[in-house]
Amino acid sequence: MRLFDTHAHYDSGAFNADRQEILASMPGRGVELILDPGCDLESSRRAVELAERFPFVYAAVGVHPSDCGPWEESWLEELRALAAHPKVKAVGEIGLDYYWKDNPAHDLQQRVFHAQMELAEELGLPVIVHDREAHQDCLEVVKAHPKVTGVYHCYSGSLEDAKTLIRLGWMLSFTGVVTYKNARRSLEVIQWMPMDRLMIETDAPYLAPEPFRGRRNDSGYVYRVAETVAQVKGMSPEEAAEAALENGKRFFRIEEDTL
Repeated sequence: MRLFDTHAHYDSGAFNADRQEILASMPGRGVELILDPGCDLESSRRAVELAERFPFVYAAVGVHPSDCGPWEESWLEELRALAAHPKVKAVGEIGLDYYWKDNPAHDLQQRVFHAQMELAEELGLPVIVHDREAHQDCLEVVKAHPKVTGVYHCYSGSLEDAKTLIRLGWMLSFTGVVTYKNARRSLEVIQWMPMDRLMIETDAPYLAPEPFRGRRNDSGYVYRVAETVAQVKGMSPEEAAEAALENGKRFFRIEEDTL
């Protein structure tokens, strides 16, 4: 099985003890590509450093809604400079998160989201969107930037919103959450959606799939997402993994000769 984990935070402190060893093990576990998205300026820098160190790791740079509290307009210049690196393939992780009560104010989150969508349009890069309990507002920001396309990572929205996003040219990505017992809505979306718009991810170190739930997640477990997609779509796990790999390479514009 050939795998692309399109969203994993190896810059996270959860990997401080064994980051080098874990990443070095991935090709032997069938993981051919990994995309590490930043959540603030510092983690974006670390993501770029990891992409420089490992040929199969790529990066995205951005400010997560939960981390946008101290936002300054000057941060856009730093993100623009980081995005000039050839292994930076997207602006992200950006978006809206209304779940946590102590998160920055909704209007600030929206302003930062708009600013980074404008940066992505300027740079000609796709975006990686985080949407948690903010479905309507998130969709309104997306619609306000019709020249920008991207992926909703860890998709948790409705089938109706999924249809809107697919119509707008967006991708949807799924994590180990699809292996949980309460994943009915996500499975309904997967069953409906075109296979060429689907990507798979771990969101490591979070959201380990069954039967590993509760452990620290890593890209070696992304095969469980491929297996679940395969079951829903009526194809082999190898076919699902291959399709998701090709979708990810196309979306992030990763050419064969750069691997």
